[in-house]
Amino acid sequence: MSRFIDISLPLRADLACWPGSPGFRLERVKSLDHGDEVNESVMNCGVHFGTHVDAPLHFVQGGAAVDDLLPDVLVGPAVVACLPHCKVITAAELESLGLPPRTERLLLHTGNSSRWRDPTHAFARDYVALSEDAATWVVERGVRLLGVDYLSVQLFGAGPEVHHILLKGGVVVLEGLNLDGVASGDHELLCLPLKLVGAEGAPARALLRTLNSELAEE
Repeated sequence: MSRFIDISLPLRADLACWPGSPGFRLERVKSLDHGDEVNESVMNCGVHFGTHVDAPLHFVQGGAAVDDLLPDVLVGPAVVACLPHCKVITAAELESLGLPPRTERLLLHTGNSSRWRDPTHAFARDYVALSEDAATWVVERGVRLLGVDYLSVQLFGAGPEVHHILLKGGVVVLEGLNLDGVASGDHELLCLPLKLVGAEGAPARALLRTLNSELAEE
């Protein structure tokens, strides 16, 4: 029987976030308890908080906005690839995975995901991310969507080159995934970012559907 795996982070005020980010606030402005006719809340956060999609406009002047992204890129077959001991994801590391030909959606499961067992952990500056040659490899292999399990696809303190390579190469970047306990192999990805007109990114709900009940090895 098929099953869905939620690989999104919970939107909450104490979720680990990028330094300097406005964070997240959910405020109840009307309440049944206070005699109002409805419960109603207001949400305030940056578009790159939690699990989110980066559109080309994030780093490319005149690039496509998030509402321009095609649904057939965001939904479809995906490969989850595990790199449990990797500190920096290089082209050599990606080549060693032996990915199936014509892989269009690639989700990288690293040691980052175990950090999300405590979503309130202090932001980890030593998270695993891609090198420039890895980003070039992704573009040259024809990957259309790349997902990573921390808050950026590039190393902390690095320049914007990794983002530039991917986004100029037409790759949709999905950041802030939680792949803890997810098996390597073939899945179906359902990624639904908010349709924010003209925005360079958007929070997303990301699910995997799989027929394989095995869990990834730690």
